[in-house]
Order: sequence, then structure tokens, then C-alpha cells
Amino acid sequence: MTLSTTLDVSPPDVLTQLPRTPASDVKKLGWRGLMKLVRRNGKTVITNHDEPEAVILSTEEYAEIMRLAQQSAAKTESALRALRQRFDLRLAALQAPDAGERLRAVMRAPARLEGKVKAGASH
Repeated sequence: MTLSTTLDVSPPDVLTQLPRTPASDVKKLGWRGLMKLVRRNGKTVITNHDEPEAVILSTEEYAEIMRLAQQSAAKTESALRALRQRFDLRLAALQAPDAGERLRAVMRAPARLEGKVKAGASH
């Protein structure tokens, strides 16, 4: 899973909204000048021939991205855990000693639709 998927953003759209600095300016400014830009904006896209090449983030921005990624992973794990529990309950019902006889009884019984279509987990 990529971070862009986790955060539901597409990198090209996000990159166009960030402050940009050409690589040639980075060479002129040096590390100190680049860090000044990053402190001011929180993040900076470094471009080469007007194409995004790298993103430099402040530690605060990076920490926030990591927090969001971990939060998303926790939500996903929680949803998967709930899904596993529901699956296990259904599987346990199929493995009960009388499961075969219950299924045969259902299949033998006539369908009573009464003019309605019945579908879903309860039918």
C-alpha cells in the first residue's frame, strides 16, 4: 500500500499545490537557504526543468504524514479484524454438527416469494 493510497490523494494534484523551487535555485541558495524555504513553507518541491523531482519536508510535516498513515493503518486493521470475526462466525455455523441437515431442509422447503424478490443475508 502506498502512502498516496492511504491518504486518498493523488501525488500529481498534491504536488501542483506545493511551493516549488528549481534545482538551479537550490544550488545557488545552498543547504542553509533551502532549509530557510522549508521552514517558511513546511515543504518544498524541487523541480528540474519544471518537472517535480523531490519533495523536502520539515520534520513537523513528516511527523504529521506518519501520524495520518498510522491512523489509517489502524482503521484498516480494525475493519479487517471485524470482517474476520464475522467470517469466523459464519464459518462456525457451517461447521456445526447439524449444518448439513439444516442446509438440506432449506433446500427442500418451497420458496414463498409472495410476489416479492427476497435477497440478502437474511434470506
